[in-house]
Amino acid sequence: MSLIETITDVDNTFLSRRELTCNFAGLAGKLKKLEAVDMVTKEFKLDGKVVIPMRLQTHVGKPIVTGTFFVYEDEGLAKKHVNPTIFSRLEKSKAKLAEAEAAEAPAEEKAAEAPAEEKAAEAPAEEAPVEESKEEGKSE
Repeated sequence: MSLIETITDVDNTFLSRRELTCNFAGLAGKLKKLEAVDMVTKEFKLDGKVVIPMRLQTHVGKPIVTGTFFVYEDEGLAKKHVNPTIFSRLEKSKAKLAEAEAAEAPAEEKAAEAPAEEKAAEAPAEEAPVEESKEEGKSE
C-alpha cells in the first residue's frame, strides 16, 4: 500500500506542465515540502524534471495532507509561470537542509574520533588525582 493516493493528474498542454494533486495518508503535521517532492518524484518516476510543490493542505480531524504539484520539463519555463517567491522559499529550505547535513557530517567524524581521544584523555585524568594528593600532603 502506497502512502500516496492520486486525486487528479492533468496534462496542461497550454502551460506545458503536468498538474498533480495527491493525498498523503497519515503524514499530517509531519510532511515537509521537500520530502513531498522526493516522494512524488519517486512515485511517478519524474527524475530529471522540475517538480514544484504549490500547496500542502492538511484536513481538520483527518491525518491526510493534500498536495498540489506542478511538473515542468524546463526550469526556465517554470520560472516564467510560477511566482518567484515560491522558488526563493524552496532555495531557502534547500540551503537549510544542506547546512544541517554539513553540520551533521563533522559531528559524525568527531564522534568517530572521540573514542580515541577519550582513551587518551582518560589516562592523564587518572594520574591527575594522584598528583593532587601528593601536593595536598606537602602543603599540610
